[in-house]
Amino acid sequence: MIPREVSLETISLCNAKCTFCPYSTLERSGKMSGWLLDKLIDEMSEFDKPFIFSPFKVNEPLLDPRFIDICRTVESTSLATLQIFTNGSPLTQRHIDNISELSRVKYLWISLNSHIQDEYEALMSIPFERTVRRLDNLHDQDFPHPVVLSAVGYPNDSFVEYCGNRWPKFGLALLPKASWLGFTDPQVDIVPDIPCGRWWELSIMSNGIVSLCCMDGEGQFPTGDVNKQTMLEVYNSPFYRERKEMSRRDVDVCKTCTYGVRE
Repeated sequence: MIPREVSLETISLCNAKCTFCPYSTLERSGKMSGWLLDKLIDEMSEFDKPFIFSPFKVNEPLLDPRFIDICRTVESTSLATLQIFTNGSPLTQRHIDNISELSRVKYLWISLNSHIQDEYEALMSIPFERTVRRLDNLHDQDFPHPVVLSAVGYPNDSFVEYCGNRWPKFGLALLPKASWLGFTDPQVDIVPDIPCGRWWELSIMSNGIVSLCCMDGEGQFPTGDVNKQTMLEVYNSPFYRERKEMSRRDVDVCKTCTYGVRE
């Protein structure tokens, strides 16, 4: 079996320090080696079914100079559809032009989080005006892929109204704050009594360690190491096979995780 999604952190770097994300506490740094990156791209080229490729984990992917070449290569050599995530601040015209040339982009997801300058800068520690200028520039163009603006924490209706008026071509996604496995307090306390969809994915850090899921930002609960294993060896291991038959409430590290829950 192949994973539904491969989330690949090609560089451990972000220009933001969001209060709801553990990036500022991470101990790892640097970028994925060229050798390992080539190995993983070669492995994905052999997947025999469509899958999602997300060149992102706990980082800002547009800060990796290799970003667009990675996307082009994965798209041209595999059955992947791309999900591209960014906080929008580094979204230059060059990035827009390069992403526009890709053919299989599910969406460009931009983590905005607030339309109020002081609140935005307190949440994310990056300049508000630069981000909205770059969103204005993107909106004014004939961009071929869907764009989604997201906000963590269920902001009030004025956020929805502001984004709808300023960027009517963009979609919106309002998300509850998750705990990141204890990093912060979750916004909701409902833990579904079902398997977690993230158990059908691989979340690979820049050092090659496969973390438990997207919420395991530091890799405290590793499930494999693609420096030594193939992705399919990790994904088809007994660990993942067992998880697919379990409720998240039955797994110690997952039994308080509310990721994906909507109020």
